[in-house]
Amino acid sequence: MKSLNVAVIGTGYVGLTTGVTLAYLGHQVTCVDVDPQKLALLRAGKAPIYEPGLEELMQAARSNLRYTESYAEAVPQADVIFIAVGTPSLPDGSPDLQYVQAAARGIGEHLGPRFAVVVNKSTVPIGSGNWVEALVQEAYEARNGKKARAPFAVASNPEFLREGSAIHDSLYPDRIVVGAEDPRALEVLYNLYRPLVEQSFPAPTFAPRPERMEAVPLIATDLASAELIKYAANAFLSVKISFINEIANLAERVGADITQVARGIGLDSRIGTRFLQAGVGWGGSCFGKDTAALIATGQEYGLAMPIVQAAREVNYRQRERIVEKLQRELKILKGRVIGLLGLAFKPNTDDLRDAPALDIARRLLERGARVRAHDPVALENARRSYPDLGIVYLDDPLELAEGADALVLVTEWRHYRELDWAGLAQIMRRPLVVDGRNFLDRKALVQAGFRYVGVGVAGAEEVQAPSAVAEG
Repeated sequence: MKSLNVAVIGTGYVGLTTGVTLAYLGHQVTCVDVDPQKLALLRAGKAPIYEPGLEELMQAARSNLRYTESYAEAVPQADVIFIAVGTPSLPDGSPDLQYVQAAARGIGEHLGPRFAVVVNKSTVPIGSGNWVEALVQEAYEARNGKKARAPFAVASNPEFLREGSAIHDSLYPDRIVVGAEDPRALEVLYNLYRPLVEQSFPAPTFAPRPERMEAVPLIATDLASAELIKYAANAFLSVKISFINEIANLAERVGADITQVARGIGLDSRIGTRFLQAGVGWGGSCFGKDTAALIATGQEYGLAMPIVQAAREVNYRQRERIVEKLQRELKILKGRVIGLLGLAFKPNTDDLRDAPALDIARRLLERGARVRAHDPVALENARRSYPDLGIVYLDDPLELAEGADALVLVTEWRHYRELDWAGLAQIMRRPLVVDGRNFLDRKALVQAGFRYVGVGVAGAEEVQAPSAVAEG
């Protein structure tokens, strides 16, 4: 395999994972970031984000990795330049592209004489490839003269990483999507990803190759199609989760069990079992932002996106439903002590972006409840990011439960299944648990003395520990 020189602009979740993976495959990678604290961590071999296996992969690839704040050190010699900066949502739902714009201009100002592929790795609106191309060319001309033609082509290479499983998804992807109009760009990207496509690299011991792992499909498309694939994939998964949550709400009314319903429909090969877990709904940096951006793009072209809009409405309604379940059980929320188990939007990450737990906490605080929270990984991030929200952050689940009126399981950390639930029931004011992920062992909790309330679980709200009268 021919080693390529790669520059990655941005060392956030996507940029860092991409850079480290490509370095592990044998490419020479320079990561660029303007944050000196983040660069100091990276140079010390520490990841600024929590992701299982990331620091181990950084260590394994360290001979091929460099970190810098300078475009001049990374761009001129690069064969491939990834733009992997943030694209947060604006108030109207469209993505804020100021960081993409700055990266494109920085690349144009520092391009060398060799042909380079500029890759949009950030999730960007459809048509952004053309816009980035114009920005790079304008910056190149400003430095080299009006008639100078920059030696580059633009490509789109959307990412499909799951936080908490990013190393696995990077090394063993379902597919690789690349979009470009220039065939030279597609050839360069094929050579870049050839070890992944052929699965010819040695698998790290901490991330073994799945059994029967075969060649990875590489899908080559035009720019616009690659950009739309990313949005369509996330929108579809969002719709699937919201659909099962909508059915869960009906299951509660008719006395059905959503876990059985989900299994019954998920075994249909046309549907599949993944993303059919009812609960508090999705959060994180992708689904909310990308569905909002897709709706905004539709509006730009005069199209409504009612299915995607409905998925968003159902999803955010689920958070309110958790509060309603608590109110139905406790009657009055004012002055009640509620403990939240989990703050991160999903397990195996410390990411709090659009986290359901924070939204639930705000709604409870507005109703006068006293909110405590625990998370095995995201607690420090929450203390740092939300010091004034009104949540009491606690390091010990026992302290969380002491004197509490209810516990709410929000993030399905495996750690919470293994808690001493009988001990927790003894120290709570009222042994009530609302399982927002249908994740806990319902029978064990009832035997431990809890009243258990799930989401769309048949008869869950009527299940209680046996009383002395019933036993007698």
